[in-house]
Amino acid sequence: MTLTADWLRMMARYNSWQNDWMLSAAATLSDDARRQDRGAFFGSVSGTLCHLLWADTYWMSRFDGGAAPTVSGKQSTDYHSDWEDFCETRKQMDRRIENWATRQSDSDMSGDITWYSGLKQSELSQPKTKIYAHFFNHQTHHRGQVHAMLTGAGVKTSDTDLVFMELP
Repeated sequence: MTLTADWLRMMARYNSWQNDWMLSAAATLSDDARRQDRGAFFGSVSGTLCHLLWADTYWMSRFDGGAAPTVSGKQSTDYHSDWEDFCETRKQMDRRIENWATRQSDSDMSGDITWYSGLKQSELSQPKTKIYAHFFNHQTHHRGQVHAMLTGAGVKTSDTDLVFMELP
């Protein structure tokens, strides 16, 4: 699979764009409504958003050597219990992702990433391009779940299509 650094930067911008409107939309719900089990894989809007931030933090620690989450995957849905703290940490993570993507070149896209997987209880190694595609696909997948939960809760949502993202 061939991916470019430009693709990486586009996906990092897409991630920020989507998270920006999603946080605003989710903020229209009360804390109880954000925590209400809505039948999604991670239960609630809050649980799904927390899991996504947890996973992004873990992957970024592998990509840029920065801080990893301080809790296990089993606790990912409670990664940040305070909404304001969560929103600020999410925005910081989105800047971290964009800054990392900005520093990548096409030559940085080759090779493998090796990490210890707590889920598999073993060391894994995969091509960077596959891992980067997974990273952004994972975000899109779970944001789709949040979008559905927000829509079901009567919250006005925004466009999610990449083709509608404004170019820089």
